[in-house]
Amino acid sequence: MPLYPSLFNRLENQHQLLEQIIKNVSDQRMQLQPAPGKWSAHDNIAHLARYQEYFISRIHAILEQDTPAFERYNAVNDTEFESWRQKLTTELLRSITSNRQVIFELISTLPEDKLNRIGIHKKFGKLTILTWAEFFLLHESHHHFTVFKLVQDVDLS
Repeated sequence: MPLYPSLFNRLENQHQLLEQIIKNVSDQRMQLQPAPGKWSAHDNIAHLARYQEYFISRIHAILEQDTPAFERYNAVNDTEFESWRQKLTTELLRSITSNRQVIFELISTLPEDKLNRIGIHKKFGKLTILTWAEFFLLHESHHHFTVFKLVQDVDLS
């Protein structure tokens, strides 16, 4: 299956929503945890920025290896995640924009046979690069919605 228009457009642009969601939100609000041990809006953005690096490495592994298997990403087990949480939100957004360009160029230029290469996700099983891209975008969208709720001060239950 080739790269279809909605996937192409979301890969290219979906990340830009974050800047709109947090526009005019104070740093204090960005750092506010909804409950002890729960991520703030800033932490969610740090997670997205860090996860992009994992995603890029996974796509390269799928292209270079025969059916590689991946553990589920868990920020708690990521020794570098804490340093990402310490970055300024503006720095995280720049990283997201920069790495998204890498992701977009990597996936949007692959021929169909490469888009159909498979990597195994611990929970979801065999996924083609196209399906990995959908998974990546849905995961990102989930965090966008979480950030939206956190900065809008809605009931998070």
